[in-house]
Amino acid sequence: MEKQAFVAPEEERTFQYQDSLPPLPVPPLEKSLDKFLEAVKPFATEAEFRATSAIVQRFGAGVGKVLHQKLLQRAKSKRNWLEDWWLDTAYLEVRIPSQLNVNFGGPTPYLEHCWPLLDGTQLERTSISTWHTLQFWDLLRREKLAVHKVGNRPLDMNQFTMLFCTCKVPGVTKDTLCSYFMPESKGPCPSHLVVMCRGRTFTFDTVYDGSILTPPELLRQFTYIRETCDREPVGEGVSALTTEERTRWAKAREYLISIDPKNEAILETIQSSLFVVSLEDAKPYATPENYTPALTGDPTIRWGDKSYNCISYADGSFGSNCDHAPYDAMVPVSLCHYVDQQLKASGGRWEGSKVVRSIPLPQELVFTVDDRVRSDIALAKQQYSEAVRDLQLVSYAFTSFGKAELKKKRLHPDTFVQLALQLAYYRLHGAPGSCYETATTRQFYHGRTETMRSCTLEAQHWCRSMLDPTALTGTFWACP
Repeated sequence: MEKQAFVAPEEERTFQYQDSLPPLPVPPLEKSLDKFLEAVKPFATEAEFRATSAIVQRFGAGVGKVLHQKLLQRAKSKRNWLEDWWLDTAYLEVRIPSQLNVNFGGPTPYLEHCWPLLDGTQLERTSISTWHTLQFWDLLRREKLAVHKVGNRPLDMNQFTMLFCTCKVPGVTKDTLCSYFMPESKGPCPSHLVVMCRGRTFTFDTVYDGSILTPPELLRQFTYIRETCDREPVGEGVSALTTEERTRWAKAREYLISIDPKNEAILETIQSSLFVVSLEDAKPYATPENYTPALTGDPTIRWGDKSYNCISYADGSFGSNCDHAPYDAMVPVSLCHYVDQQLKASGGRWEGSKVVRSIPLPQELVFTVDDRVRSDIALAKQQYSEAVRDLQLVSYAFTSFGKAELKKKRLHPDTFVQLALQLAYYRLHGAPGSCYETATTRQFYHGRTETMRSCTLEAQHWCRSMLDPTALTGTFWACP
């Protein structure tokens, strides 16, 4: 099962197609303008649409032509003419706090049906889940993770290079994305983990004598950290600074480095780590119906700028919190699917060796702080708490039927969901809802996402028909 789903064929390597992927094309100007008009038509009156069409026509015949030529010129020297602009504008130049505004989160793994939540299992489960995560990292390192494809056409895998050992570093006007990951064929790669618990930070290497630590060995490390934190005072919670507005966080970081060079070394250790494991005291039951704790949890035990924070709760459940800058959601979803499948296959048990080698104990990373830093931390925590109170999130699991039933009816699951969203909005507001649906551009070099507008005139007419009792004919389920 593992080889079929996740491991590349013997002759194939994860990143082997990168150099042969086609460049991101510049769409024809006329086609872009037509698509824009199609997207706004459901929301405009006849008079508004005529006025908008006239503006679009003038743009296309005037400055639009000039700008389009500039895009074509840029595309001649860049295989992905959008990549830098998108990264900078959408993520690195944004000044609002990343957490709650940019980061995304959710439950993982979420196998409650075969791994029921149970108090007292936190550390054991964290060890097993972490071990499977490290196996995924090892697949990437050896370039044995199967290439994602549409039919026989390979998709860009570049985003996977930033799942591990990656961190965003704040800047006064613009942040920087730092990735330390390296495939095995190109050189060494950091293999240390960072663990945060009760405002304190620890690190240990996940590789000893050439092999990845086993779950019993990882358990030994997590147990040491948990017991240390349970019997000693809470830490300063420096990681709360990562929840700040980006410029203020950048200045606070500069000051932190200025008071002790050791602080810069600690920051580098966190930034280059594989990922962060957050040992939570809370028991939020982070099921698929409750994503909120992963987004709004304790800011002193997660590093908001890390590409991946694995959150381990005291009830045996898990969550994740990820910076959006280095990748899109399909990357951690792929990781989580892998971990879920391995846990499902093993029943969440470790059947290997119980021997614990003489591995070094975790090292605590203790920042040097003063009253100014403590004041910055207190302010960050206060602002974060106020922002959390302003967030509302509700998610329900729909269990009546799933995609298999839709496919039997010759309906595409995504089409069904998009129409359901439109119908729900129309029922509430009596008007069409503007909707952004993500579309992939990974068939091109360093492609990420583009926007689909699922609110069309056809969708609008369908919503009206669904609310008209005289229009329902019972043929909906038979539609192709």
